[in-house]
Amino acid sequence: MAHTLLLIGHGMVGQHLLEALAARGALAGPGAAADAWEVTVLAEEPRPAYDRVHLSSVFTGTAAEELSVCDPNFLTRHGIDLRLGDPAVRIDRARRLVTTASGATVGYDALVLATGAAPFVPPIDGAHAPGCFTYRTLEDVERLTAHTREAKARSGVVIGGGLLGLEAAGALRTLGLGTHIVEFAPRLMPLQVDEGGAAALHATVESMGVAVHTGVGASAVDTGPGGVVRGLRLTDGRHLGADVVVFSAGVRPRGRLAREAGLAVGERGGIVVDEHCRTADPLIYAIGDCARAADGQVYGLVAPGYQMAEVVADALAGAGTAVFTGADTSTKLKLLGADVASFGAPFADEDGDAVCVAFSDSRAGVYKKLLLGPEGQLLGGVLVGDTEAYGSLQPQVDRVLPVPPESYLLPATAAGAQPPGAEALPDGAVICSCHNVTKGAVRAAIAEHDLTDLAGVKRCTKAGTGCGGCVGTLQTLLDAELAAAGVAVRRGLCEHFALTRAEIFEKIRTERIRSFTELLERYGTGEGCAVCKPVVANALGSLAPELGLGHILDGEQAALQDSNDLFLANLQKDGTYSVVPRVPGGEITPEKLMVIAEVARDHGLYTKITGGQRIDLFGARKEDLPAIWRRLVDAGFESGHAYGKSLRTVKSCVGARFCRFGQGDSVQLAIDLELRYRGLRTPHKVKGGVSGCLRECAEARGKDVGVIATAGGWNLYVCGNGGTTPRHADLLASDLSAAELFRLIDRFLMYYLRTAERLERTAPWWERMGGTDHLKSVLIDDALGLCDELEAQMDRHVAAYRDEWRAVLADPAALARFRRIGPDDAPQARSPEFLETGRGRPAVLPDGTEAALFKDRDGTLYAVGNRDPFSGADVIADGIMGSRDGVPVVASPMHKQEFDLRTGECLDDPRVRLPVHEAPAAGGTGS
Repeated sequence: MAHTLLLIGHGMVGQHLLEALAARGALAGPGAAADAWEVTVLAEEPRPAYDRVHLSSVFTGTAAEELSVCDPNFLTRHGIDLRLGDPAVRIDRARRLVTTASGATVGYDALVLATGAAPFVPPIDGAHAPGCFTYRTLEDVERLTAHTREAKARSGVVIGGGLLGLEAAGALRTLGLGTHIVEFAPRLMPLQVDEGGAAALHATVESMGVAVHTGVGASAVDTGPGGVVRGLRLTDGRHLGADVVVFSAGVRPRGRLAREAGLAVGERGGIVVDEHCRTADPLIYAIGDCARAADGQVYGLVAPGYQMAEVVADALAGAGTAVFTGADTSTKLKLLGADVASFGAPFADEDGDAVCVAFSDSRAGVYKKLLLGPEGQLLGGVLVGDTEAYGSLQPQVDRVLPVPPESYLLPATAAGAQPPGAEALPDGAVICSCHNVTKGAVRAAIAEHDLTDLAGVKRCTKAGTGCGGCVGTLQTLLDAELAAAGVAVRRGLCEHFALTRAEIFEKIRTERIRSFTELLERYGTGEGCAVCKPVVANALGSLAPELGLGHILDGEQAALQDSNDLFLANLQKDGTYSVVPRVPGGEITPEKLMVIAEVARDHGLYTKITGGQRIDLFGARKEDLPAIWRRLVDAGFESGHAYGKSLRTVKSCVGARFCRFGQGDSVQLAIDLELRYRGLRTPHKVKGGVSGCLRECAEARGKDVGVIATAGGWNLYVCGNGGTTPRHADLLASDLSAAELFRLIDRFLMYYLRTAERLERTAPWWERMGGTDHLKSVLIDDALGLCDELEAQMDRHVAAYRDEWRAVLADPAALARFRRIGPDDAPQARSPEFLETGRGRPAVLPDGTEAALFKDRDGTLYAVGNRDPFSGADVIADGIMGSRDGVPVVASPMHKQEFDLRTGECLDDPRVRLPVHEAPAAGGTGS
């Protein structure tokens, strides 16, 4: 006889409970056992469970439906009665009945409370005035967005500087509001980071234009005519003008139902449960934000909630031996552009028994701290600005580190050898805290299912499908397991080529291979993919002068390009593009500045001065790009190649022109360098810098190519970079004349271009190639006899250069690529004949559906939904078509998840899929 399970609350944790029961075969449905649970869910919100962790993505174009974590088929398959918008209002424990807001009553044999938490709104005057909002649900987001638009709000204040407060501040910035954060504690994120970490975070947040006020509270919301918000008064007497106030000052467990039913609730909230997440009533459980666990804590994170759900599923359908006595609250996330992580006990040093090892670089906004116990065991830590070591450190908590702690903290060049990775962890170490997956479980899955790729590990273990912070560790562990098992880790570029990027480049160069098809026929298999196609496109672009090739969008080359190169602009998270005209050396005239301003104004573009001393124009629609380029080109601008793996910029200080310390004309040299190497396709982006003296104002030693003026000429530094593992460039040669400098840079760039691997920056390339001594031997001493050849190759590149924007504007066929195909277009615009092989096109089908159309080399046509389910942007048609294990796929241009074009299934996350449409028939009549 079936039992009745009543679940109150349908958030992420509640849905996880249902999935955990289904995984145990304990839910009703086809083939279910006679004693399976029949489930009713009472939900307060008007929609099924959704991903509250990524709530902020709605502000950047993600549709609310795409945040759903509940597949409607799941509910139907298991006969789950989900009642939306009808919350429980009363529990009658004696009769085992729950009454809902609509007056309905529902009986139960077991009851699970997953009611979550409510935002805390401080009791201050004006807190409920129009223009005041909380930040917890999709409805909150919709109300905030609508008010901001209707009230034409220009500024906002977030009360609360914790995790949700910084998320809310990011949302206000995305809405275009000037933003303040008010935090009562003396620092930001007081529950996650210490004073040093908060200082680095504070600086990073303020560098993004957000004003931060710590150590002060809110005393009242000021209102204007009609009672609408006009500002916030602080406890120190200051007044902040604001059109919007967002309360994000923490949450309070929702325990009213339990309290009124006579169940114990903690003094500061939280339904009291034992180690099995059971209340004092043996038929009632509580999980997630609403529960006070056996250790007396209320956990407001998703991962502990999932663990509680697993414990209750075990109690309802298992051995009943699983327990929850506490959880790891480690977290790694990106807030307002700042990488932040904390793990273990980050404040263990406050009792004086821990040893603190710290590294700080205030210029880079980096702070790292590890806390060690008396026996040398890792107690916890804080990482701000650079969280790369999180995946290696978090599983080591309560263990003695295998190497000195500074190996995890110092920049790579200072620390010496790299610290050990996942292979050094014990099997009991938790790799994925979101789903509580240990290293042993990952190793077992790899062995049992013969897994050879990260997608398989995710599918079989769920590790890496939560916050994503453990993905790097998973890949390292997978590689180590395959190597230990004697499985050859594929050295080649991808499944289609056994050759590396450098080997492919040499084959194309020496055999004068002029197309991807020709290369595939000689050295590859299958259809290609989103890895090999852009690499070959990059090599063909680099060697175009040698091979007699034209524009990168000519012929078959267009089908190889990643979306940025395909549309000669940078794809952004909402599916729009950014446009960056070249400003050589950062020098620009007032007239050109006015042209940029007028273009931005007329097209409604957001403008941002970049770190490379030029201006980025954000928010351009794909179909508007040619019109924007035309105005810029007519004013004397050209493509800045911000979209390509190529030279980006050469940054300069004002040098001897104005600076009293300047020893060289750094501006003119930067201009000359940028104009010589513009358009050069390289394995990864390349940046340059020229400083007019040793004061180094242009930060040249942080660049791939850095030049510093001296009394005797120019010093050349190479292979520096910023990023997660910053590296100062090494001196290659000193006191060079301008002619000597250019010759040596020619050799350096062309040697890098020939020998680097896919997406290998110059810094790791330098290390792999043998460091500065090797480069001096090859580029100065000419040990390989290549110098003349490298210089001649660069001369051919310079002679062949032409602006890619201007070339598209002069080519009607290339311009057609930017048109949107709509229902009013001729039917043949949607026909197979119109499509390029291997390249998609968006089209509105006759029934009004927006689809992405693709055609493979055999002429087979595919039609899938154009909306990327992960980002919410309509970009699938711009992805690269290829194959994966023989399956025709398209890779989303956003984050490269691959989708089966036949079924729509995401091969990297089978829970997600694209809708599949009937492909238009030959002749273009559509369907």
